[in-house]
Amino acid sequence: MQLGRKTILDGIDMGAATGQVTCIVGPNGSGKTTLLRALTGEIGHTGTIRLGGRDLSGMAPHELAGMRGVLPQATPLSFPFTVAEVVGLDRPAARDPVPIRHALAEVGLGDYGGRFYQELSGGEQQRVQLARVLLQVRDPSGPDGPRWLFLDEPVSALDIAHQMQVIRIARDHARAGGGVLAVMHDLNLTALFADRVLVLKAGRVLADGPVSQIITAETLSRAYGCDVTVGRHPQTDLPVVLPPPL
Repeated sequence: MQLGRKTILDGIDMGAATGQVTCIVGPNGSGKTTLLRALTGEIGHTGTIRLGGRDLSGMAPHELAGMRGVLPQATPLSFPFTVAEVVGLDRPAARDPVPIRHALAEVGLGDYGGRFYQELSGGEQQRVQLARVLLQVRDPSGPDGPRWLFLDEPVSALDIAHQMQVIRIARDHARAGGGVLAVMHDLNLTALFADRVLVLKAGRVLADGPVSQIITAETLSRAYGCDVTVGRHPQTDLPVVLPPPL
């Protein structure tokens, strides 16, 4: 995939399964967000991308909207929408306030419906956008097939309590039969909730597989160009990534 004359992604061959959380990690500029935007149909691409067995290029926008919800890194709004209006944007034919309130309650913002979106902090806005996406694909295994969450750095602006809240929501969606594909920077949170990890470097797949095989000192040191240490969490035995000493 090229932007102008620059190749951003090259030779990507990957898959993600429903019932699992797949995380994409890698250094800045490795192509993580570009890959996610291609997978969601937001930008053009060469090759073939399938969602639920169907070629993405042959799907109409309303069909895509019914199969996947997309949470970008940031969603600035210029007009004074209320929080409830933002959450209901993707469901214009169903402005029932009850599911909107339920979606907001799920992200810990149950009383925020009447507030203006621009008045919220960055982390609160991020959770409002997550509520919008959850309402869009609220049935993980719908009558027309599994529904997907595509999340671009979903915890970047959140404190640790709300990071854990978002992680649990994503895992619950996958465990209920949906699919989750998330771009992540925090390697320890990735180890905590991913089933599978894809590591990108310079637009290519460096490694792809289960957490225990990918979150290793050797792989991460190659990916990020610095020596990291990987230990084990004393309670879960999951990998714990430690940066090099200063």
